[in-house]
Amino acid sequence: MTVTLTEKAEFRLRAFLHSSGSDTNTPTKGIRISVKDGGCNGYEYAMDVTSKPQPDDLVSEQGKVLVYVDAKSAALLDGVVVDFVEGVMESGFKFTNPKATDTCGCGKSFKAGDCTPQGVPCNS
Repeated sequence: MTVTLTEKAEFRLRAFLHSSGSDTNTPTKGIRISVKDGGCNGYEYAMDVTSKPQPDDLVSEQGKVLVYVDAKSAALLDGVVVDFVEGVMESGFKFTNPKATDTCGCGKSFKAGDCTPQGVPCNS
């Protein structure tokens, strides 16, 4: 199971963790990535700062950022690349998901096949 942060995304997350008053030396402080029902295509990406990962989270380290992946979302997040984009109209984290069969214009939600892969059920 792989979730990859680009160099820009890792830098932005590291800076965010540092500026949010978190102690980056705390061994468990990191970013938790998951998938939830929602958005205009069925699934929605979620990214939260956490110092208390769930016991079944999959853990990796990208540069100096700990990445926790929700075990229930792992099948839908395998191969995802998280980037940080900056533009005149929009800036933020962008998810590129090889499992997505459709995405919305905002890039925050996606559809995977017929909404029945192992993971969170799709409401659509």
